[in-house]
Amino acid sequence: MSPDGRSPQERRGTEDDGGRARVAMWDWDVAEGTVAWDDSAAAVFGVEPDELRWEATAWQRLIHPVDLPRVLESVEDASRARGAYSVACRIRRRDGGYHRVEFRGHCALDGQGAPNHMIGTVSDATDRHARDVAASPPPSGRIPRDEAQEVAADRTERIATMTTALAAAVTGRDVVNVVHDHMLPLFVDATGVGIWVEEAGRVYAVGTAGYSQEFIDLFEGHPTEDTPPAMDAKRDRVPIFVSSPEEYLRRYPNLDHVVALSGKNAWAFLPLIASGRVIGCAVISYSRPHRFAHEERTLCTALSALVAQALARARLYDAEHDRARQLQQGLLPRALPPTPALTAAARYLPATEGMEVGGDWYDIIPLAGDRVALVIGDVMGHGLREAATMGRLRTAVQTLADLELPPDELLHHLNDLVCGLGDDFYATCLCAVYDSTDGTCSLATAGHPPPAVADDTGHVRFVDLPVNPPLGAAAPPFDATELALPDGALLVLYTDGLVESSARDIDRGMAHLAERLRTVLTNGPTDPDAICDDLLKTTGPDQQPTDDDTVLLVARTHRHAPEDIATWRLPAEPQAAGAARHHIRDQLCAWDLEELSFVTELLVSELLGNVVRHAKGPVSLRLLRSRALICEVTDGSATMPRIRRATETDENGRGLQLIAMLAECWGARYTPDGKCIWTEQSMPDDAPRPPTR
Repeated sequence: MSPDGRSPQERRGTEDDGGRARVAMWDWDVAEGTVAWDDSAAAVFGVEPDELRWEATAWQRLIHPVDLPRVLESVEDASRARGAYSVACRIRRRDGGYHRVEFRGHCALDGQGAPNHMIGTVSDATDRHARDVAASPPPSGRIPRDEAQEVAADRTERIATMTTALAAAVTGRDVVNVVHDHMLPLFVDATGVGIWVEEAGRVYAVGTAGYSQEFIDLFEGHPTEDTPPAMDAKRDRVPIFVSSPEEYLRRYPNLDHVVALSGKNAWAFLPLIASGRVIGCAVISYSRPHRFAHEERTLCTALSALVAQALARARLYDAEHDRARQLQQGLLPRALPPTPALTAAARYLPATEGMEVGGDWYDIIPLAGDRVALVIGDVMGHGLREAATMGRLRTAVQTLADLELPPDELLHHLNDLVCGLGDDFYATCLCAVYDSTDGTCSLATAGHPPPAVADDTGHVRFVDLPVNPPLGAAAPPFDATELALPDGALLVLYTDGLVESSARDIDRGMAHLAERLRTVLTNGPTDPDAICDDLLKTTGPDQQPTDDDTVLLVARTHRHAPEDIATWRLPAEPQAAGAARHHIRDQLCAWDLEELSFVTELLVSELLGNVVRHAKGPVSLRLLRSRALICEVTDGSATMPRIRRATETDENGRGLQLIAMLAECWGARYTPDGKCIWTEQSMPDDAPRPPTR
């Protein structure tokens, strides 16, 4: 007995005179989506047994796409009616043609009377269909289309669809997808496709399908001479068809390892020629040996011309897009600078919809006195012009921040720059300056979403900032806000691409961001890098596709330890220098930094001398022990010092020159009550430093 329970005598009734199977039985478990076939099914369908897998979709892919909806509709009707059905359709042959089969079956019910199986037979109906056509001449003398005409019409329809898809392909990867989705089905048994291009004498894959990564790596970036089939197709400008591994090895006896690694048994190497130049090679491969008929060779040649034209356009776009991406990436910070005030991480993601580069940017700028500026912005629009504008604004922000301007004044000057670019330029920007000595953070925004502030307990809030219009549309002054942050607070800055999309408004997006941030801080990682990854994974563009870029900047604040800060009030009199030197000697001795005493005393003496002579009180001195020894002298005057070139006969003007020579760096900044002049000195290699956070 056979697996289907039929005896040899019974099976003979299902075979033709040549022993070819004409009828097969099947059992379709609708709930599980699996089909059990008997031994004759593969022969009826005209395919190899391993092509009829258990999945229901395996046999559905063999049905003519025009007939498939009718077949499935008949099955659904029978299931709803709890009855039988009969439907004929066309099945694709291995040579690209079609033959007819007829499905007959009925619905089987479970114990509750619900349909759960379809059971029936499938039979070869090609000969019967031909007899029916011959016995029933068409009315009005019309000649019916035969199988060849139907195949030709189907191919024409598929080629038209493929042509439309190639015209819409934008990138090289799009072209590969079109070839895989529309070109491969035109060739029966084709299971792999690869599009390769040559650049500077080397071969690179635009895209592949049906090949292992190990096989792709075998050729990626290698000289063209290492790929003889593609090189021959390029040189001769004609397709090369290889029907079997034996033929391949006869042509290229040294490439037996290629055949073994590819897992393929037949190949069509098609040169891609556009504007008279060979730009690459398309490879269509088969899992079994395949004889290429004349019609199939002609079709390959014609389709390769369409693919070549689409690929040429796509490569031009890819090249322009790569240049734009490189420009944008070059304008963004390569790495965040280390600073004692913050532990930070940032992520930039391009838009998931659309291919133009955007103008989102971010920056962390270390400032004097262990302060740090955090900046994030977004130039309206997409394209090279917007990316270039982003670079100009980022450079301007760095320059203005180095001038120690507060956030509101920085935005004032940045707005003047954007207004000077023209009426069609707009940008949003958020600037925050964090002072690690007292934990204060000053913020100002120009049309940018407010940052989120969180602590380790999971409490999350958005900073209530004054509403200011975007840069280019604003009228100064810009209002700023100052808030106190506890040690270890989390600042989350972002662009609207993270919280806004066509399917989600910004309020819902911000609420979702706050909820996820609360969950992460309560149950998950607290490292800024891990927080960035989590927020992008759960909140970012992968969850809500958007046509805007996304920037996320997460920073954990660190307060300066009180034992690393020393502050003294001094009189605005000549005696202040002597008192200051005394304080410095004692403090540096306590910090085990005696070797810096001489230079530090000299620097402070010069600074206080200028204050006593040119400024006014109150005067204070502060020392900070950090990555460097920072010395700050503040006074009540807003007059900024500047270095002058002193000639041999000048009695003044050498104090700042001396300071510039002795200090690693120096500068001045405005304070609410006057100004602060500061210097930095490198710490000795063996000097004790504050604990690493």
